[in-house]
Amino acid sequence: MTEPKIVTVGNIAIGGQEPIALITGPCQLESLDHARMMAEKIAEACAPTGTKFIFKASYDKANRSSIKTQRGLGMDAGLTILSKIRDEFGCPILTDVHDAAQCAPAGEVCDVLQIPAFLCRQTDLLLAAGETGRAINVKKGQFLAPWDMANVAEKIASTGNQNIMLCDRGTSFGYNTLVTDFRGLPIMAQTGYPVVFDATHSVQQPGGQGMTSGGQREFAPVLARAACAVGVSALFIETHEDPDNAPSDGPNMIPVDQMAGLIKTLRAFDALQKGI
Repeated sequence: MTEPKIVTVGNIAIGGQEPIALITGPCQLESLDHARMMAEKIAEACAPTGTKFIFKASYDKANRSSIKTQRGLGMDAGLTILSKIRDEFGCPILTDVHDAAQCAPAGEVCDVLQIPAFLCRQTDLLLAAGETGRAINVKKGQFLAPWDMANVAEKIASTGNQNIMLCDRGTSFGYNTLVTDFRGLPIMAQTGYPVVFDATHSVQQPGGQGMTSGGQREFAPVLARAACAVGVSALFIETHEDPDNAPSDGPNMIPVDQMAGLIKTLRAFDALQKGI
């Protein structure tokens, strides 16, 4: 196994025996006021345990199930909002990028660029993201074996950028269903790069509602606890004040008023696993 690497994002050290970091926020940017409200509630939820968080939200949901569903505010408006959240709350920010041309402008603003699972083997996208020098959180494709993520990481690292995190978000299991193979977490960790577990999208039911994806949010805390018990460097958990009326991925998101209790539990599992 390669020596564990530490990825530094703002004031957050991710990897090794460091306490779990949290990547969290609403799935889709809705407005500045909404993002500000969510960041404030997340900060309040993290404060009792001293958990450090990266605020995430997408300016464009480019892989929606249907042309009729909302994609988001667009890159210019979205990056402006995210920049303001970072300045106001002092937290790092993360958003998705979907093609190579988006990487440079997004990298000028965001601390972390995220590669969506469907795009994790797109070489030009991975190289453009790596060339920004920003931390890269690349999600394992639902169709990909965990050991194949070493090739994905190698593409990014070929740019000289070692600030790489590998994220599991479930594996396709028949139609409209995902399953989590927890063997994949230590397998990906053999690369040395920090491993992130996406509890939100691991309980997604892709396309399960016809024009939108379904999900079983009640199982997100269950899988998050299991991931901490296995050992991960960070958790990806989307949250919203009213998930049932969120524009994207509502069935998978945790109500924000439940986050403080969940974070306390997850930190306890993390501390037990790491002996910290």
